[in-house]
Amino acid sequence: MGMRSALNWALVGLTVLYPLVVYATIGRVAPQWLALLIVVLAVGRALIAQQKFWWLVAAGAAALGLAAWLGNDPLMVKLYPVWVNAVLLAVFGYSLLHPPSVVERLARLQEPALPASGVLYTRKVTLVWCLFFVLNGAVAAITTLWASDSVWAFYNGLLAYVLMGCLMGGEWLVRRHVRQAAPGI
Repeated sequence: MGMRSALNWALVGLTVLYPLVVYATIGRVAPQWLALLIVVLAVGRALIAQQKFWWLVAAGAAALGLAAWLGNDPLMVKLYPVWVNAVLLAVFGYSLLHPPSVVERLARLQEPALPASGVLYTRKVTLVWCLFFVLNGAVAAITTLWASDSVWAFYNGLLAYVLMGCLMGGEWLVRRHVRQAAPGI
């Protein structure tokens, strides 16, 4: 594993653990330092990935970080998962309006000659992900604004990832069934 890959995986791991770090340190560490952490993580991911998506995430992290820094407000550091869902929704939604969809692009990495039925299927899957990001972002916002820190950390640091994994696994099972019924997808 190269240095760049190892650094990327470390940043992914730290980003996944971010809600738990916030939960463990909120009230003990000034929000400004937590804000600095998320900005460093987001900018680091953007520098390594060199993708527009991560630059959007980093810009939002910087805005939340600045608000947390200036206002000494822990709410701002807890809004990061809401921002990430909003950016993902924007990216996936934009790809529906300006094809190919995100899921089609991913599918073409394995099957460059994706048939029209596969394009339609990937479009539907992209739409399902958009719905997921709306719902997940809404729950992230609700837990940020009205739930305890422990509920926020549980949802955003564990349950949201479990739900995402269930959606991925469920789509994989559906895709297998659809491919058996209509080869070429």
